[in-house]
Amino acid sequence: MPLLESAYSVFGLQLRANRSIPGLEPARTACGSSAIQVYFGLAPSLESEASAAPETLIFVSSILLGSGEPAFRVRKIANGAFLRLDYFDGMRFWMDSPGRTVWALWPDSLSLEDAASYLLGPVLGLLLRLRGVTCLHASAVSFGDYAVAFVGEQGAGKSTTAAAFARRGHAVLADDIVALVERDGLLRVMPAYPYLSLWPDSVEMLYGSAKALPSFSANFEKRMLPLTGSALRFEKESLPLAAIFLLGERSADATAPLLETLTPQQSLLSLVANSYATSLLDDDMRVREFSLFGRLLSLVPVRRLRPHQDPARIDRLCGRVEEACGRLTNRPLAAPSPA
Repeated sequence: MPLLESAYSVFGLQLRANRSIPGLEPARTACGSSAIQVYFGLAPSLESEASAAPETLIFVSSILLGSGEPAFRVRKIANGAFLRLDYFDGMRFWMDSPGRTVWALWPDSLSLEDAASYLLGPVLGLLLRLRGVTCLHASAVSFGDYAVAFVGEQGAGKSTTAAAFARRGHAVLADDIVALVERDGLLRVMPAYPYLSLWPDSVEMLYGSAKALPSFSANFEKRMLPLTGSALRFEKESLPLAAIFLLGERSADATAPLLETLTPQQSLLSLVANSYATSLLDDDMRVREFSLFGRLLSLVPVRRLRPHQDPARIDRLCGRVEEACGRLTNRPLAAPSPA
């Protein structure tokens, strides 16, 4: 195997890679021997007998292309020793079952930048779940010394909301995937990577032109909003989670954005529905996740947030959330210990 020279910290994971990962800054301190190894441009060496074993399809993406083809598929291979992620564009990732090593190959039509976009999103999201970390489809920003998460399905406006808060001086912790870890009696949001991914219409709304921000690569429509080297900030330390806002359907009500209180059951079902890679969890993982959500809901307020139909009113939404957070929480909250 080639030397692993580049070291990074993402979602609380220590990574060592054989090539520099676009969009990331090197870790301040060297990663230890337990770091996750990432090999770009390589596939795992499988024993001939294992590679001849049947493959098992375990997940098909519900996101379909215009042709009806799913965005990606996940298979168990080599008698369950590896997972393989096959994307519609030919990008392919492998990870070993303990979640310690990742490999990536791609066709000539794609690039290292494309591979990094996949790695830092769905691939590490799946790896986190394999390692027992509960993740939400969410973005997260800092409110002083605690974190607030915005949960929602694809297209709900998680990244746009985070970008709007960043422009108001809040540091961003995570975009699209929020990893939750219990540490020192707290449920903490782990910092992800120092940029946001925005659709062109969101960039145009926030910055006046879709071309105001660079694209990730020629193959991706989304634009990159860097959180370093500018007036915007990226939070590099984990913060206790103190409030969750579920992004709901947009409202035509003149008083929108609207905040709605949910029952405990509604809150639990909403979190489960927005749990990342939930279809890949086994029974034990689901039990642990339900237990964590129960502890979370005992201390973290959850509200449904319904934005106005006019996306340009996002500053009003930010103000409403800032007011609500002042009422809902005054300090980081300690999580009760697991039974």
